[in-house]
Amino acid sequence: MNAPLMKGYYLKESLREIWMQVTKEQAQQVLMNWVEQAQDSKVPLLQKFAMTLMAHRSGILSWYDHHISTGKLEGINNKIKTMKRQAYGYRDEKFFELKILSLHDKTYAFVG
Repeated sequence: MNAPLMKGYYLKESLREIWMQVTKEQAQQVLMNWVEQAQDSKVPLLQKFAMTLMAHRSGILSWYDHHISTGKLEGINNKIKTMKRQAYGYRDEKFFELKILSLHDKTYAFVG
């Protein structure tokens, strides 16, 4: 069995525990324990990722202060990028703007 891969998998799964905590303090403790485990794993990529998490821990833990997610915004951006790729660029910038604004309009088809 590939030991570093196994450690990475188990640490990935245990990192999800941060979002299961009730308070910010509990989440911070889980994060600190996870970083310690990653540092003890002796896997260089996990150690580097642990340092990245520590650098961004205030932003990660701020979710407990303001339950805001950028998921919806990321989805909209992805739809715009996909539309842009499919069209190979629009000549008219105003038309592209209208396409973006109508991105979430419901389209109904007449059946029968």
